[in-house]
Amino acid sequence: MSPQRTGVGYSHRGLMRRFLQWLSRVGFRLLTNLEIYGEENFPESGPLIVVANHFSFIDPPALVRVVPWPLEFIGGAQMPFAPKIVTLIPRLWGVMPVYRGTGSRAALRGGEEILNAGGILGVFPEGGFWTPVLRPARPGAAYLAARTGAKLLPIGIDGLTEALPSLFRGRRAKVILRVGKPFGPLKVSGKGRERREQIDEIGHQIMHRIAELIPPEKRGHYSDDPAVREAAKGTEVYPWASQQEGEVNGMVE
Repeated sequence: MSPQRTGVGYSHRGLMRRFLQWLSRVGFRLLTNLEIYGEENFPESGPLIVVANHFSFIDPPALVRVVPWPLEFIGGAQMPFAPKIVTLIPRLWGVMPVYRGTGSRAALRGGEEILNAGGILGVFPEGGFWTPVLRPARPGAAYLAARTGAKLLPIGIDGLTEALPSLFRGRRAKVILRVGKPFGPLKVSGKGRERREQIDEIGHQIMHRIAELIPPEKRGHYSDDPAVREAAKGTEVYPWASQQEGEVNGMVE
């Protein structure tokens, strides 16, 4: 049985999202050698948080390609490492914007509303892409999982960092998408520091689940190999830890 197309707030962009889903299927078929594993793990319906590693600006279209639902996304308001033309796609799809380096309260409230209404939300827990190995999660996905009791569906994305370089060399890159088993619900208790530590632990659980779905050498901070973890040191530094994305003269754009 195919999963139901559970949707909250999809109607106003339904036609555009269906077109972009179709376009993603055509694009991946023509431009990559795509392999998908674990499609049987898609649940029937939401509420659900789809979480994946984030190594490339092409990762969101990969999720659009693999899942059977028109996802709602929480994503960066800006894409500093992506070609300018690519930044048009999130605007057409409709993404709840996060200004990195802020509390992202509006996006989190929007995500919570979607999940509480049975919707399906896509989140890249690392909060951006700046290196092709796993880094610790930012708190957003874990916070939403704890607040709503929604299950999480991990997806591992591998090969997209080679997609464009391979095309320039006249061949298609092998891209593998692995869908893991849903897990949760996950809960937290307490307040203050105790609660934040529990949310951080949920974030680590999320990243360990994703790590199982990508090659061992790319698991970074979540590798069982001490040498891989050592090589990943420094990649955990969040580029927006000391500034707000979009900040100009002390104001957020």
